[in-house]
Amino acid sequence: MKYRFIHDHGYLASAKHLCDLLQVSRSAYYRWRQIKPTTRVKENQALLERIADIHRESNKTYGSPRVWLALHQEGYRYNHKRIARLMHVHGIRPKTVRRFKVTTRSRSNQLIAPDLVQRKFNAPRPNRVWTSDITYIWTREGWAYLAVVLDLCSRMIVGWEVGSQLTASLVTSAVKRALYRREPAEELILHSDRGSQYASNELRSLAKEQMIRLSMGSTGSCYDNAVTESFFHTLKTEHIYFHTYDTRQDARTSIFEYIETFYNQRRLHSSLGGLSPMQFESKLT
Repeated sequence: MKYRFIHDHGYLASAKHLCDLLQVSRSAYYRWRQIKPTTRVKENQALLERIADIHRESNKTYGSPRVWLALHQEGYRYNHKRIARLMHVHGIRPKTVRRFKVTTRSRSNQLIAPDLVQRKFNAPRPNRVWTSDITYIWTREGWAYLAVVLDLCSRMIVGWEVGSQLTASLVTSAVKRALYRREPAEELILHSDRGSQYASNELRSLAKEQMIRLSMGSTGSCYDNAVTESFFHTLKTEHIYFHTYDTRQDARTSIFEYIETFYNQRRLHSSLGGLSPMQFESKLT
């Protein structure tokens, strides 16, 4: 007589014992054993394996819309509802996020630049309009401050810096990294809020030297720099809130991994037609 292992009960049982346990006839049990999975069932099994891989590769941040986009890029042509249903049935869901609160920043009433962007958050080519902002991240060593520079054309983070103090040097270091990385040939716009770091003589001097036109949104309105605020929301709710940092260096390493290996290269954006920033820029060349 054939024996099978019943995982839920932890013992070996014969077919008779199994039928008694499930309260079914032995003839019904053997008929069930002879049923072969349908083509659709096999297809769903293979599809589910790829869904799980994509979800894992996104650090478990993708919900069904982005999983569907990733599958679409690979040549799969399944309906979005089918992907969502498989993920729901098998408990594949994005990591739970926390509510993101926009940081409060000190602002300066001196040396304010005009708003050259006017909430038009797009650019025809890379290196035409960059946006910048600062946020903070808690570590057991104290606050770590992160300044980023984002290209409005591709949403790529082209420069960033982490520091222990909220200074103008933090911003200028991030901008210098962006300039070194991108080497913009044309005059470009750098848009920010009216924080004192962006109204500083240090940044103005750098902007003049590099022929950068400074632009600033209105006081107290996060919507005037919405794209950069959106990136901070994504960074924190997809990544930062799931880590505890002992030191600022730990935070820097973690931010590097997220921005450089995931966000810029692989994270899919609905605003970019389902492409990552790097994929989007590669299609422009």
